[in-house]
Amino acid sequence: MILPSKFLPAERSLIVVGGEVLNVIKDSPKSVSEVWEHVRGDRNKRGLTLGFDWFTLALTFVYTVHMIDMKDGLLTIQRARGQ
Repeated sequence: MILPSKFLPAERSLIVVGGEVLNVIKDSPKSVSEVWEHVRGDRNKRGLTLGFDWFTLALTFVYTVHMIDMKDGLLTIQRARGQ
């Protein structure tokens, strides 16, 4: 589920979807709905589908490993302490 496996293609693994989320918010903070629209649109262009439930699992994963944070209703990249 988190990592790709024999039964789970890479594009469905939470680490890949989480990376797509990070890629969307790397330049500027965005709302959850903005990130969802970007990720879903990018995947549709590549012929891949993604359900909102799987998207929220990926968000939960990257939040749990302290890669993102939410400030004032916007998702941001979590910076290391001292930066």
